[in-house]
Amino acid sequence: MRVTELRQLSPDRFELGLSDGTSLRVGLNQIADFSLFAGRELTEAELEELREAAALQRTKERALRIIGQRAMSEGELYTRLTEKGETEQNAAAAVAWLIGLHLLNDADYAALVARHYAARGYGRRRVEQELYRCQVPKPLWEAALAELPEPDDALDRLLQSRLRGAEPDDRKALKRATDALLRRGYGWEEIREAVERYRAGLEEEREPESSFPPPGASRHPPL
Repeated sequence: MRVTELRQLSPDRFELGLSDGTSLRVGLNQIADFSLFAGRELTEAELEELREAAALQRTKERALRIIGQRAMSEGELYTRLTEKGETEQNAAAAVAWLIGLHLLNDADYAALVARHYAARGYGRRRVEQELYRCQVPKPLWEAALAELPEPDDALDRLLQSRLRGAEPDDRKALKRATDALLRRGYGWEEIREAVERYRAGLEEEREPESSFPPPGASRHPPL
């Protein structure tokens, strides 16, 4: 097969015209690796190798564009590439290439996901669900979760906001609030302790000011 034309499309992309009337888009790496120029004769084996190299290059470029839009795990990127039509072999190679460039790191991504959802007021179980959804390997979960702050403050704020305006003995309001916290991924024990803190706070607010005497009583002790 003969290269009939070599046309530059962009600073690093070219289009080869081939003698059978087809064309092939390649990058600078393929131009250099295969010594491509107009008139170059390619054997069938060379042409097949060139097609494979060009396809892998396109997969790598697509992978870079994808992670440039948002951070993701190795598994997410692999899945996204194959969903877009890339071969499993090229998708795996592109992921490995980005890992080698330190542009993909599942441990760092796991910590990022955990911090993000904890900051939004979600509990440990919900964070674990998100780590699973993001295809983060399970052995990395514990290290990411260990960096999170204790949930007490977040739970107390959420519970108070849910019960704002409700009567202290409104069991239905309390059930709605605890159900909402369960959906956010908090455990029963964490929620129970938060409810106890909430009730203790209400009791403190109800306590009479014992330091002041009742109306009509003298403020001075008898002599």
